[in-house]
Amino acid sequence: MDIATRVYNHKWKIDPIIRSLIDTDFYKLLMCQSVFRNKPDTQVTFSLINRTTSVPLARLIDEGELREQLDHIRSLSLSRGESTWLRGNTFYGKRQMFRSDFMEWFEGLRLPAYHLERIGDQYELTFEGKWHEVMLWEISALAVLMELRSRAVLNDMGRFELQVLYARAMTRVWEKIERLRDIDGLSIADFGTRRRHGFLWQDWCVQAMREGLGSKFTGTSNCLIAMRREVEAIGTNAHELPMVYSALAADDAALARAPYDVLSDWHDEHEGNLRIILPDTYGTQGFLDHAPDWLAGWTGIRVDSGDPAAGAEVAIKWWQDRGEDPQGKRVIFSDGLDVDKIAELQGQFSHRTKVSFGWGTLLTNDFRGLVPKDALAPFSLVCKAVSANGRPTVKLSDNPEKAMGPADEIARYKRVFKVGAQERLDVIV
Repeated sequence: MDIATRVYNHKWKIDPIIRSLIDTDFYKLLMCQSVFRNKPDTQVTFSLINRTTSVPLARLIDEGELREQLDHIRSLSLSRGESTWLRGNTFYGKRQMFRSDFMEWFEGLRLPAYHLERIGDQYELTFEGKWHEVMLWEISALAVLMELRSRAVLNDMGRFELQVLYARAMTRVWEKIERLRDIDGLSIADFGTRRRHGFLWQDWCVQAMREGLGSKFTGTSNCLIAMRREVEAIGTNAHELPMVYSALAADDAALARAPYDVLSDWHDEHEGNLRIILPDTYGTQGFLDHAPDWLAGWTGIRVDSGDPAAGAEVAIKWWQDRGEDPQGKRVIFSDGLDVDKIAELQGQFSHRTKVSFGWGTLLTNDFRGLVPKDALAPFSLVCKAVSANGRPTVKLSDNPEKAMGPADEIARYKRVFKVGAQERLDVIV
């Protein structure tokens, strides 16, 4: 694939940024089915949040072009081939992962309306409606903003300049793959959809990983690429579930139970499959200290904020204290990873537990230092559920730099979940 020529020739009209409703992360569809079943009447608002305010999205991206891309997404529906893949494929060893009632609804879905407004140098982009409908905007909205920013930087480049840029970026990715190839026992997947440089680039990265790493490459979170390239679709659940369940809690006692209610519903939904705990929404240590005994039997834990080594140590000790053998469990690292950290964590923990990696932005959007003023450097853009049935959502995280929500609610959640002092870490992506 000659990405540079595609980029130069289409001047952004040949390729829509989002090509399909399944150009999204696998965990979004898994969560969507759970929400469709368990919380079908919940009204949720999602909002775009640019943590890197030094990137002036509204000055870089034309509002008309942004609306054109968002309106195109609203025109999309599942194709027959996509529906057949979701209905008939085997995911995580299970056939018919997606139930018929959910698929019938999904096959008729068109994404609901959006609200877009320019506020200074940033865009306010929100989505309101039934949870299982508006939640599917998240990944698409992020991918559109990220790629339009890339296009704004690349738009004035000539043919040869683009060829050299992509040659350098491809060389960088391949050099990373060559280093990863030498790591014994590596298990790594692409988690880079939400903040990718662009769809074509993510697709290229997945193909490079597949060729360069062989069986060490376990798949991609992107459903469309997984289907087209015949690799595994990877993913389970995310912070969105406990954030919304917690916002719906009637009192402090219900709030304290909410993160475990999420996983109880998840267990029932998937009949014991996909049993990976994401414990850091309101602090990993507190979550594990008060977790019911049945959670210790789950397959593993995903470490997604804070110091990754410290998070793994907490998980291993928790399993040991609960009479579980950590060597039979899995720790999945997925926060801000690059090759050096992957190698370090593999060496530190692979003899103590099963280790996997979800490699995101620094796989699919590492153009650091390749253009003047570092104008293609990745930045931290998120789209989060900010309210549920009119109540604000809160995320604390193991890194207070990632906390979100009204100050009084953050204080309340810290009290309820007994969150003490936390170490502040830079949010890279």
